[in-house]
Amino acid sequence: MGSPVVLGIESSCDETGAGLVREGRLLGHAVASSMDEHARYGGVVPEIAARAHVHAFTPAVQRALEEADLAMSDIDAIAVTTGPGLSGALHVGLAGAKGLAYALGVPLYGVHHLAGHVAADTLEHGPLPDPCMVLIVSGGHTSLLLVRDLARDPIIHLGDTLDDAAGECFDKVARVFGLPYPGGPAIDRAARGGDAGAVAFPRPLTGPRDDPYAFSFSGLKTAAARWAERHAGLLLPVADGSASLQEAIADVLTRKAVAACRAHGVDTLVVVGGVAANSRVRSLAERRCAAAGITLRVPPLKLCTDNGAMIAAVGDLLVRAGAQPAPLDVSIDPSAPLEYAALHPRGRAARAPSTSVPHLVPAP
Repeated sequence: MGSPVVLGIESSCDETGAGLVREGRLLGHAVASSMDEHARYGGVVPEIAARAHVHAFTPAVQRALEEADLAMSDIDAIAVTTGPGLSGALHVGLAGAKGLAYALGVPLYGVHHLAGHVAADTLEHGPLPDPCMVLIVSGGHTSLLLVRDLARDPIIHLGDTLDDAAGECFDKVARVFGLPYPGGPAIDRAARGGDAGAVAFPRPLTGPRDDPYAFSFSGLKTAAARWAERHAGLLLPVADGSASLQEAIADVLTRKAVAACRAHGVDTLVVVGGVAANSRVRSLAERRCAAAGITLRVPPLKLCTDNGAMIAAVGDLLVRAGAQPAPLDVSIDPSAPLEYAALHPRGRAARAPSTSVPHLVPAP
């Protein structure tokens, strides 16, 4: 009998992802995005996202199997995102994964979405060093983590975002600048023709008395909005504003990440999440890591944004570590903290989604 093939399912936001992994090797994956349906609203509409997952689930799994040249009967285990994310979207992915697991008679594993981002790098660069520093940067999350054995050990948070995440800042400022959604790629494109030193945007939480590893981008977002307001009635220099904003975010992210590596004696930094696709974040991280003698690992662009391959990668690690599968009553936890890679909330024990969540939410 060969090594187990793990199918991963991701549906936490506006991408429906399916991926197949065996012993750390990506066999095939497919992603269906509903981003175009949300663009007119400037953010993700949860109800639209959930309906899109219903329609995209089966075709995404079929495309992943075709790319891997496998049949449904070749699947030995299924991993699925059980949190955090949009409640309706998570329910669709979990329901589909449960149905497949039951029909195939294979074990099911619940996976924390952010652990998936961490594991995505293993599909390109192999096993994570123990320990390693991980910088997660996305629309909803910005965290500095000390990671040991991803499948077995608790994940240590050195710092998290206190308000807006880096990707959320990109999205909101892009709207103020008149750029399309999603804001991160739009600002990255606009910044290519701008001067990164044109606007002196602040570097939040970088003072000597500030938390060395916490993040806050709300003030930077406000500073960019005020700068744009001062150009009311005039032609807004979008390229300069975009380049300066991007530089500020990249500066804060990479400065804190490299400092954390030095302070904890870690010689490998892994940068993951949607904002890891940003060109300036990548280039500044490369320069600062090289100067500090730190090995930098960043997944390829296709694995930075949400996808099923990263969830399959975690499932593969859990299977090989002999982890217990999820119970039959596994549920979702839309606001789950990142403590372990496996996430098996059960029924009423799971956190109820907040009733204060706005109708439009930033994409992770």
